[in-house]
Formats: sequence, C-alpha cells, structure tokens
Amino acid sequence: MTLLMATALGLLGWLTYHTEVTFADGLRYIHQAEQIDKGAWSDGILKAVDHPLHPIAIAAVHEVIGGDGPIAWQRSAQAASILASVLLVIPLYLLTLEIYGPSTAWLGALLVAANPIVGFVTINLLSECTFLLFWTWGLWAAVRFLREGRFSWLPLTIGFSALAYLARPEGMLLPLALVATLLVLPLHWATRIYWPRWWMAVAFLVVGPFLLAGPYMAAKGGIGTKPSIARLIGTAPKAPPTALEREKPLPADQTTFQTYRYAILRMFRVMRASVTTSMLPLSLLGLIVAWPWSLRARAWLFSGILLALAAAGLVRLHATGGYLTIRHAIVPGMLLTLAAANGLAWLMRSVVIEGRWIGLGRERFRPGPAVWAALLALLVALPHARHAAHAKGCFDVYHEAGSWIADVKGRDHGKVLDLTDWALYFSQSPGFRFSEVNWAAIDPTTRWIVARDAHIRGHFQYSRLVNDLIGGRRPVVTFPSHPVKGRVQIKIFDRLTPPPSALAGPTHDRGISPQVSTEARIIRR
Repeated sequence: MTLLMATALGLLGWLTYHTEVTFADGLRYIHQAEQIDKGAWSDGILKAVDHPLHPIAIAAVHEVIGGDGPIAWQRSAQAASILASVLLVIPLYLLTLEIYGPSTAWLGALLVAANPIVGFVTINLLSECTFLLFWTWGLWAAVRFLREGRFSWLPLTIGFSALAYLARPEGMLLPLALVATLLVLPLHWATRIYWPRWWMAVAFLVVGPFLLAGPYMAAKGGIGTKPSIARLIGTAPKAPPTALEREKPLPADQTTFQTYRYAILRMFRVMRASVTTSMLPLSLLGLIVAWPWSLRARAWLFSGILLALAAAGLVRLHATGGYLTIRHAIVPGMLLTLAAANGLAWLMRSVVIEGRWIGLGRERFRPGPAVWAALLALLVALPHARHAAHAKGCFDVYHEAGSWIADVKGRDHGKVLDLTDWALYFSQSPGFRFSEVNWAAIDPTTRWIVARDAHIRGHFQYSRLVNDLIGGRRPVVTFPSHPVKGRVQIKIFDRLTPPPSALAGPTHDRGISPQVSTEARIIRR
C-alpha cells in the first residue's frame, strides 16, 4: 500500500511540472475556501453554487500551510487535491480486491491512479478529487454489504455517500444505485437475500441519506443549486440555445429525438475516452475472463446498474445543457479501468510462449516479472508522455500573465477580459471573467483580451464574440513568447492597437467604431 501511494504521489508530482491547468473551475473552489477561511460560512457553504467539501478541504490545508495571497491559496488547493488523489489508492485497492480478487487488487489501484482523467482533475484542482475518494469508500462498503449481507456495512455506505454528495451532487448516485439493485435482487435465485433483511436494507438506504444530507438539501432548497443539476432532474428548463456552456449553438429546428440521439453518441464518445486506447481492449478482456459472473452476481448486478444510471445521467446532461466532457465520465472510467486491470492480471497468469516460435525447441516459457513490469510502465507512462511538456509549474504561465496585467493596469486605463480567469486572479486586478464575456463585449472600456487558442479558434458561441472583440489584431504579448508543443500559450490583445483593416487602409466607411459594431452584433443576437 505504501508503494502504491508513493507511486501515485510521484506521478502527480511529475505531472505538476509537465502539464498545465486548462480549466478555471478550480478557481471557484478557491474563492469558496477563502470565504470559509474568513468565517463567512453562510456565503462559503449555503449560498455558494458548488458543494462545500472540496473548498473545506482546501481551507483546512491552507490553515496548515499558511501564507497570504493567490499563490498561497493555489498551493493549498494543489496540496488538498493531490492528498485526496494519493489517498484514493486505499479504497481502490480494497474495491478491486472485493470484485476481482487479490491478483488484480494492486494493478487496479495503480491503473486507476495513473488514468489521465485522475491526473487532469487533480492538476486542475477540481472537486472530483475529493468526491472520488469518499465515493470509492462508499462503493467498497456497498459491495461488501452485497456480498456478506451484514447491516454493519450500510452505515458506512450511507456515510461515505453523504460525504461524496457534499463534494458533488453525483454522490447520491451510490445509494440510488444500491436501492435499484436491491429492488432487482429478488428476481433471480442467485441474487436473493432473506426477505426481512431485504425490507430493512431498502428502508435504511432510503431514509439514511436524507437524514444525513437532508439538512444541507433543505438549506440549499434542493439537491443542488448548480443550473446543470436543476436541468438534469427537470426542475429548470434547458440551457438557452446560445448559452456559453453549450459546445455549439442549438439549432432552432432540432427535434427532441435528434437532441437525445446526439447526446447518446456524445455519451459513448466520452465513456470511450474515459479509458486510454491501450486499456480499452483490456477492459473488454477483463469483463470476459471474469465469467462466470454468478460467483459475485450481486456485485456485478450493482456495477451494471451503476454504469446504466451514470450513462443515463450523462445523456441527460448533454441533452439539457449542450455539453459533456471526459471529467463527467470519471466514475465509468474508474470501473472500466478496474476491468482492464483484471484483463492484464489474466494475461500475466495465462500467457505462455512456445519455444519453437523463438527457435528454442519444444519448451514453453512464461514472460518474467521484468517483462511485465516494463509493459506496465509503458501502459502507465505512454498516455502522459504523449501530451507532456516541460514547464516550471502547472500555473507558471498564468503567474507571468497575471504579473504583466498588474504592471500594465498600474499605468494604463481600460478593463481586462480574462477568458482563463486565472491570470486575472493572480494579477489581483478587477476585470471581466469568462462568465462575463457578454458584458465585456458591450462595454466600450474593455481593452485587453486574455485568451488561449482554444478560446479563439473554438466552435463555441463565445468564440465569435471573442473574435469580434479582437478584430483580427495580433497579440501584444504571449506567454511563453514562442509556442511550445504540449504547452499552454496565453495571448493578450490590446484593442487600442489598430486592427489589420486600419493598417491596410479603409475600404469603406460607415462611421461605426469596432466597439459600437460589436455592441450592435450582441444586441441583435
């Protein structure tokens, strides 16, 4: 176990200096943690959009590490995220041991910890780190209950599910899936349990989560206050056709059937990407060689229902919100990676090389530990090495951009629109964040645009607004100064510099400034 945790820590430490942050969601948790640290519990917990457990963990680590300013909070968030991901290997090991046996347990914990999705959510300081830790503990306790039938496992399942829910709304998926499993168990002789115990378990799983999470739900006024959750459960309308979060604008003539068809296709693509290309065939092999499933029929039924509910949630998320990313498939990705570990463990036990294939007569050989260790190292390292680039740190480019903004804002007038959010945070300067891009587009004092290529060249609705604001101008500064493969590059544009059309000479004159023209486009939309 110590070796597993040390390996996970080493991999995450390596990623810290070879990958860079690309999501701004982690900044919300830092702001929430800052509120909690100041004693504003109502603002930091009850009035915040996000669930509070991850920000509480960040605030707790900050209490230990100390320090003031954005960089101190960034380091506290990094430490909290890395700690959660390192501790994750403990329940992963126990869960794999329960489902697949001792020969797969070590491999399962290692391969999940090395899954690029886990590294991605850790580096980007996302709440999935804390969520997955407690959710996996709850999943392990649920599998133990289904195997042994002992009620002592249910309080653990419910308790860890409640903690997972306080990190992310998906925490409620675990008791829901377990209740659904219990409802199906009586349908087959191989899965039935004693009837009085069955009724008590169902009642316990229905009442228990609401006793623990109910006060928080009552204070929040529902399962969660995130718009995506309200849309998913049907208490709020779908996202507007041109909403910022949509991957692309919703066509006016798109039918409900087409919407769900696209959502199902997107769900399959995301779930396919939740495991690496090399792991996918191993996942299929692992599920096949686990036969006969009757040996752990209840656990397999539970896993199937869990995957089905997760898939339905992903489809609904895309159909109502118009977006779906790999991070949303982290739970299916974990389960499929555990199956891949079982497939690899089977290969290690079963592969035999005929001597005549390599000119050594009729003897038969098994690959030794060194061969399998090399293959395992390749499976772990290859997905990360393909996208890795040397960097001083995963936030270094944002530190540099933030320093530039702070310096320029000290002597020049104008507002900043920062589509990364991080550069503005490190600059400690006022300005427009990504969520305020529409307001920045109609504000005539918006001067500097901070963006990555993905913001400018993307097919998102906001990319059109950003390009209108930039007006074809070249960046006045970039960080780093020259593009490096695999590295994030921040580009800063100054709208007071002449656009290319002005430098080439006017071809027509309508008496409309670039700012007024942009504003007119926004109003028409």
